[in-house]
Amino acid sequence: MSCLSLLLALAAPVLQDPAEAWRRPPAAIEEAVLAPVPPRVQAGPRGQWLLLLDREPLPPLAEVARPWIGLAGMRVDPATDASFSSTSYRSATLRPLEGGEPQALPLPEGTRLEWATFSPQGDRLAWCARAADHLELWLAPTADLARARRVTDRLSTVMGGVEFTADGGLVFRRVPETRGAAPRPPAVPRGPLVQETRGLQAPARTYQDLLKNPDDEALFEHHARTEVVLWRAGVEQVLVTGLAGGIDLAPGGGAVLVELLRGPWSRTLPVYRFSRDSVVLVRSEAGWSEVARFAQDLQEEIPIGGVQVGPRSLQWDPLEAARLVWCEALDGGDPGREAEARDRWLAQRFPEQAEPVELLRTQHRARGLTFLPEPGQVLAEEYDRDRRWTRTLLHTVSERRGSVASMVLEDRSAKDLYADLGSILTEPGPLGAEVAVVRDGFLWRSGRGATPQGDRPFLARQSLESGEPATLWRCPEDAYHSLTALLEPEASAPRFLAWHESTSEVPNLFLHEGDSARPLTEREDPQPMLRAVSKELVTYERADGVPLSATLYLPPDHEPGDRHPLLVWGYPLEYSDANTAGQVSGSPHRFTRMGGSSHLFLTLHGYAVLDGATMPVVGDPETMNDTFIEQLVLSAQAAVDFAVERGVADRERCAVAGHSYGAFMTANLLAHSDLFRAGIARSGAYNRSLTPFGFQSERRTLWEATETYVKVSPFFHAHRIDEPLLLVHGTDDNNSGTFPIQSQRLYHALVGNGGTARFVQLPGESHGYRSEEAVLHTLAEMADWLDAHVRDAAPRER
Repeated sequence: MSCLSLLLALAAPVLQDPAEAWRRPPAAIEEAVLAPVPPRVQAGPRGQWLLLLDREPLPPLAEVARPWIGLAGMRVDPATDASFSSTSYRSATLRPLEGGEPQALPLPEGTRLEWATFSPQGDRLAWCARAADHLELWLAPTADLARARRVTDRLSTVMGGVEFTADGGLVFRRVPETRGAAPRPPAVPRGPLVQETRGLQAPARTYQDLLKNPDDEALFEHHARTEVVLWRAGVEQVLVTGLAGGIDLAPGGGAVLVELLRGPWSRTLPVYRFSRDSVVLVRSEAGWSEVARFAQDLQEEIPIGGVQVGPRSLQWDPLEAARLVWCEALDGGDPGREAEARDRWLAQRFPEQAEPVELLRTQHRARGLTFLPEPGQVLAEEYDRDRRWTRTLLHTVSERRGSVASMVLEDRSAKDLYADLGSILTEPGPLGAEVAVVRDGFLWRSGRGATPQGDRPFLARQSLESGEPATLWRCPEDAYHSLTALLEPEASAPRFLAWHESTSEVPNLFLHEGDSARPLTEREDPQPMLRAVSKELVTYERADGVPLSATLYLPPDHEPGDRHPLLVWGYPLEYSDANTAGQVSGSPHRFTRMGGSSHLFLTLHGYAVLDGATMPVVGDPETMNDTFIEQLVLSAQAAVDFAVERGVADRERCAVAGHSYGAFMTANLLAHSDLFRAGIARSGAYNRSLTPFGFQSERRTLWEATETYVKVSPFFHAHRIDEPLLLVHGTDDNNSGTFPIQSQRLYHALVGNGGTARFVQLPGESHGYRSEEAVLHTLAEMADWLDAHVRDAAPRER
């Protein structure tokens, strides 16, 4: 692109549609979109209760576009002192698992249910009711919701949620009663906005909703300052008043860890990277007093892919009353620095120990610590960034000598789905805090169970002596059953909850007891019109031998020999080798359910959809994006060739589409290939110079890999996009890197270069589209665009 054409593109006017109004998609799509949705099911921790949460198919725009303030990377509902959310429920019903009558959750008139959570023992239920100008926290015994009591009507969730204590108490943040009105910015600015750097190297990703000026800082302090309250049996104690981040009560109940934020406030980083002090408070007869303080400075000098220096990942040992455990970097937090060990885990018992003791060191970057019920045994997960490799080791730890023995339990590529042993299951320990489930020397796990034929979720146990895993239960080959809660870990007859579904079986929750299973819910098909849509997990191969896969959906009226207009929907992912890149993900046996603005609704309009068409980028983690475009085109070519050779698509009527990084993919494929007649790009980023310190898995900066950043940016190749492109973006996108200006500038570039494009901005919508108005309009735009430029398009001139 010449300098002149670039300037013209940036100055191009935004062309307006004279008939701007909310539109509706074809009737078949609208009927499916607005079909009633079944209640969301939330199981109690011991399987005693099921909570059924009732919701609308889609919230109205008036709910989604409620006023909010962007502060320090957060979105705050100023009317209610809440973390902004457009997800809420109309009502809820609590059902006992074994007999008994269901109970309606009592909600005050004029409120919506934000969320509900069970106590660790399942004997109490807490929930949040949102009124027009405040939040209320309620609590009731699960056996009798009629005995519900309001704990507070000044709940604040700006800085975090509500936690149950091990004994059924609550820890929450509350708006101080003496707090005044929110500060208002002056009508006339006080002065210029100034930022300055003095040689500090502080690379940072691109964040949204940051603090911009002193008025934002004042608002942030106003909404983030709360009272931290410990509430037990109607008796409350204010532990601290301040800008409290994380709150973690020790298992013994006599100590608490509170994160207190401190300024100065950054205008380039979000709140979770602000300076803070992690303060340990211990209870005595005189009240709560501070016994330790861990300083964590502003996280601005962290290398790309690195971690902060000093204490991080602070947590309580679940087997002791008040023993704090944390991690510290031994390599300065820099992944590029050579080091025999990258991290170490330390512990300190309060108030007895004056100094911490080292528990163990990790060769690679520490990812987490899980305690076993046997004192002195821990599972340490670590990650090798250079190889993209993960491993989990069992350590036997002596407080005097550190790690005295270790054994590798898992050692695999982080991308190797087939070798994944599953997640470690946990349960309340003797003090009520979570520990790993271990019985008779075996560690219990559950996982997705990826196989070449698709996912088959499983329940397994792994020997802590030999490391060998053994499967106790596995999803059948012709259906999809997924474990959601382990109730009783008995190897001969495990008791657990699992969702059952198949292509013809509506998802329902089942109770498994040994070899038997019985249904707990009786959901009916909410979208019977989708049963005529066929789907199939398919595999094919790229020209360079990399295996690929996708799910092929065909429209209801498909007959053998029919060729349909085809939509290829994808999202690029990075891999270190072709073997893991070609692994199959997903299941062909899941019940077809479509929701929101899903592209799959287009099957009801006569389109074949190759969904989740894998677009792997394979190579060295440091340089793989150097061949991003070439690999993308190879994968897209293979997808189109497969559908055409399968006899279900017409090569002259193919389109490509994607969301977020998939939108980036779409624009690049239109710029660098002639495989598609048109594209749809939703909520994407197209100019990588606006994300100069990395994107997705890119580790280099713009200045270290300028050629690659420019090469993969569709904005710089807008003059080569000669196929029609529909751009859709929420005006309030809060996803890192996908500012709405990304779509605006690409549209301007296409206008300036004589391209064919349409730019749709959705008021009040974020990265994903939530409201009924926006969802229906997006689907209408997609259907019309594909009809005009793909299905009904004249043959291309050759």
